[in-house]
Amino acid sequence: MTADVAADWPVAAGPDWPARVGAFTTTRGDAPGFGFNLGDHVGDDPDQVARRRRLLAGRAGLSGIQWLRQVHGVRCVEATATSVTGDVPEADAAWTRARGVGVAVLTADCVPLVVAAADGSAVGVAHGGWRGLVGGVVGALLSAMPVAAGDAVAWIGPAIGPDAYEVGDDVAAAVRALPGVGGPGGEEVLRIGRRPDRYQLDLFALTRALLAQAGVTRIITDRLCTHDDPRFYSYRREGETGRMATLAWLD
Repeated sequence: MTADVAADWPVAAGPDWPARVGAFTTTRGDAPGFGFNLGDHVGDDPDQVARRRRLLAGRAGLSGIQWLRQVHGVRCVEATATSVTGDVPEADAAWTRARGVGVAVLTADCVPLVVAAADGSAVGVAHGGWRGLVGGVVGALLSAMPVAAGDAVAWIGPAIGPDAYEVGDDVAAAVRALPGVGGPGGEEVLRIGRRPDRYQLDLFALTRALLAQAGVTRIITDRLCTHDDPRFYSYRREGETGRMATLAWLD
């Protein structure tokens, strides 16, 4: 992997981020075709995807990465040195306490969430589209990890921003039904859209609200929009496209 491919990868950082935990989101790079795509379900050459995944593991100095078959659900799995060599599980979140093992989610507009123990003892990731967020994937990750919410730090990676993400009445109703999120005080999550019966959904704000409701107070995000930033794949912008990986691990 050349240095320029990784030069603009957003990294989890800040005074609250644990020094012993690594996390970043890849970008598409400037190669023709699918670029630095890491999704194995988008029509790309599977050998090239496998090669890039090996390069990614090497970039982070990992013996293996726990990949997932994501289904917009809430299942969370623990990643170990053994699990990364087995069948890829159907899940939308994973966590680990094993050093040298990475956990990853693939996105092209959905929210990639990283949650780390402040003492660097565990780290997890979750894939959150509106279905997963409403369904409880944030809570599933936090419940699975051996860390109290008050001792956790979260990073919300690049996702589609509200100006580019309009949803219908059904999605708006599901968000409004979330206790403590969609009712009074939840105005930042949903705004009236540009067309009748459409709403702008702020996935960053929704994820923050769910984290805060669970007791996580240290939350980091740059609100990088995948739709507006050409560095990223965006399903809503492009249709058929690749996937970024958000990878986290314990140093």
